[in-house]
Amino acid sequence: MNSDNVCGVPRNTISVPQILLPCGADMYSWAVNACDQFTSDLSYWQEVERIAQGKPSAYHIIFPEIYLKDNPEARIAAINSQMYRYLESGIFSEFNGFVLVERTTESGTRTGIVLAIDLEQYSFRQEDKALIRSTEATVLDRLPPRVHIRSGAPLELPHIMLLYDDKSRSVLNSVRRGEELYNFDLNMGGGHVKGTLVSDPQTVIDAFYSLAEGMSDKMLFAVGDGNHSLAAAKLCWENIKNKLSPEQAKTHPARYALCEAVNIYDPALAFRPIHRFIKTDNPHEFVGGWNISGEKSAEVVVNGIKTAVSFPSDIPCGIRLVDEYISDFIKKYGGTVDYIHGDEELTELTADGAGVLLPSVEKDDFFRLIKAGGNLPKKTFSMGEGNEKRYYIEAKRIK
Repeated sequence: MNSDNVCGVPRNTISVPQILLPCGADMYSWAVNACDQFTSDLSYWQEVERIAQGKPSAYHIIFPEIYLKDNPEARIAAINSQMYRYLESGIFSEFNGFVLVERTTESGTRTGIVLAIDLEQYSFRQEDKALIRSTEATVLDRLPPRVHIRSGAPLELPHIMLLYDDKSRSVLNSVRRGEELYNFDLNMGGGHVKGTLVSDPQTVIDAFYSLAEGMSDKMLFAVGDGNHSLAAAKLCWENIKNKLSPEQAKTHPARYALCEAVNIYDPALAFRPIHRFIKTDNPHEFVGGWNISGEKSAEVVVNGIKTAVSFPSDIPCGIRLVDEYISDFIKKYGGTVDYIHGDEELTELTADGAGVLLPSVEKDDFFRLIKAGGNLPKKTFSMGEGNEKRYYIEAKRIK
């Protein structure tokens, strides 16, 4: 037996991180939602800024994407300076271990484990068949700003959520609870969150690795949220690694990324489709020209009126065909496409165009689809609503 592998998985694929948490801070002000949420709602982020004003807050050390075009260089410099000030001022307490996170929203209580993964075992390129894989096509043009932000940062705060396939709940059943680390209400309607130190992380690691036992195509984790953030972390690590000796590379903190791992079968983890809205002056031509066939159905909506249309039984294939049809339609008639969460939200928009209500990928099919076909089309699914996304709470050094 190779001592460097467990169940065919490299032993360091999952590691126990040194986690930083603010000590004595107002956690309601500290924790904020993922930077890629509410990107068209300036009032949301203005209210977050008001809550964080004058207090230690993750808001001061993340870059909400709504501001990406607003003097990004100055904002990135301010973020990095604030990270160093937080480290130098001693506001953080440090814990060696995993954190069991219980997040309560309208969907129920979702349970995850904050841990570190080896970026050497992750790839966003589907042909690599990595142990940790992206789930949607990575838009390479979206990576440079994220790489730029991370490259000068001494800390990372994760909004990345990894999914694992564990119908029997063997991983969570292996968890032994230790000290309670935090327990508070989240701002901006995010619900409630409780964090508990895991007292025996090695037992949990062994339970994760046991999931890979007998797999011919070994995939331990699929990236559910934060695909582009993890891809940026990978690119940053590749740049750093090139300047290190092999021994230095083994333990460099940037090699390991902090993430939250959630069982795909968690009852509070809702998979929802992301619909398409086409802003156009020719919505009836969009309906009339529909040329996609299949055994399932989707709905095209114009002025709130729904029309059933054919759709393939292979949902990822169907979404690719819909996206191609939309692209061809816009080339011919003009218009723009947007990606909409929620049936009602889409229907309300269709006074100004056409919408496509898409079916959802089923949890039971998810890992099979990723293994069989690689990355799903972009914007195939969403895990919950915007205010149910992972909030920034824990931090880890990457320098």
